[in-house]
Amino acid sequence: MKRLERVPELRLRDFIEGDTQLRNAFIEDLYQGLKYFGFIILKDHPIPLELLNKAYEQSEALFKLREYQKLQYTCKEGGGQRGYTPFGREHAKDAEVMDLKEFWHVGQELREDHEFNKFYPKNIWPGELPEFKETFLKMYRELEQAGKIILHALTFSLGVPENYFSNMVQDGNSILRLLHYPPIPDSADPRCIRAAAHEDINLITILVSASANGLELLDRDGKWLPIETDPNNLIVDAGDMLSRITNEVIPATTHRVVNPDDKNTHRYSMPFFMHPHPEAILSCIESCKGEGAKYKDITSHDFLMERLREIGLM
Repeated sequence: MKRLERVPELRLRDFIEGDTQLRNAFIEDLYQGLKYFGFIILKDHPIPLELLNKAYEQSEALFKLREYQKLQYTCKEGGGQRGYTPFGREHAKDAEVMDLKEFWHVGQELREDHEFNKFYPKNIWPGELPEFKETFLKMYRELEQAGKIILHALTFSLGVPENYFSNMVQDGNSILRLLHYPPIPDSADPRCIRAAAHEDINLITILVSASANGLELLDRDGKWLPIETDPNNLIVDAGDMLSRITNEVIPATTHRVVNPDDKNTHRYSMPFFMHPHPEAILSCIESCKGEGAKYKDITSHDFLMERLREIGLM
């Protein structure tokens, strides 16, 4: 495998609008970056800057609500898959202490008679913020479309039909998470950090570049590498589901968010967790089997429920 010194920065428009040479270069660089780091950075993407700014404004306004106001929007079903999850509730798999964060989930919105509604809790919208729903439904659709483009670009390297991922994620259980890392309280366990080392559950995560630094990945040499990029770029990482179906050819890279030097600072970020639909089968891709599949087939819903229990949300 070619050794890479830093997480590649790619232009998404090279794949969307480029000629054959640019598209092929993007396809190759995407695959190599995900294989080597499990991460890539995307610039020159089609998500409007005005929408990104509006989303961060609305997210900050949300988390400035009083605690009793936020708590009324706590999801009562589905492992926190919608609405508000309070500070200190979630922990990394196998971690002994909780993460120093609070968050809000926005999920898929489907017509009333859709068969997948039996899997999806209804979205919860804060009444105090009249522009919140429209802003984040737009943000959800924009990130979902970007995710479909990225996954389409992967099909060529993996030797699967071009509609392989688009069929898998159609009406998928993807989640837009609004994250707030507040100032670190004096009472916090000294072992706690903003987000302990973990891998994501889903196919890919698209992270709108956060309001402050702190994100790090664990590289192949066992060293923590800071992920820093310009505001409004997208950071993309591979999750456990993609690692599973590629037989770990593409790894789900361990990453974390470390505490800042100034514990009184806030940090906001906005990851979009791209999931298949609940009945999709996570099965090893033929070109990745090598000496045999490392994991048995499982539905994406069953896999998700297993992981939600492991991180304390079920």
